[in-house]
Amino acid sequence: MPGNFDVKYVAHLARIALTPAEEEQFGAQLSNILGYIEKLNQIDVSQIEPTAHAVPLVNVFRADEVRPSLSNEEALANAPAKANGLFIVPKIVE
Repeated sequence: MPGNFDVKYVAHLARIALTPAEEEQFGAQLSNILGYIEKLNQIDVSQIEPTAHAVPLVNVFRADEVRPSLSNEEALANAPAKANGLFIVPKIVE
């Protein structure tokens, strides 16, 4: 089993209760995951350029442009409560 880890400790950190059977099952799964990570750590990546994404990203958003919108009066026209050009809403944080 690669690395030392305690399934009970990890479950405690995740705030989940595990049965003994689940501890055994998840312990085996974590062991497999850590084994795979150990294999990845052995790969020579010194000649590979670091990247933030596996594929090139392009901005898919349109450019910002000023367009006509509602006036303050139109936006507040159906407001159940308003004052000084603002919506009045119930206080939810004390």
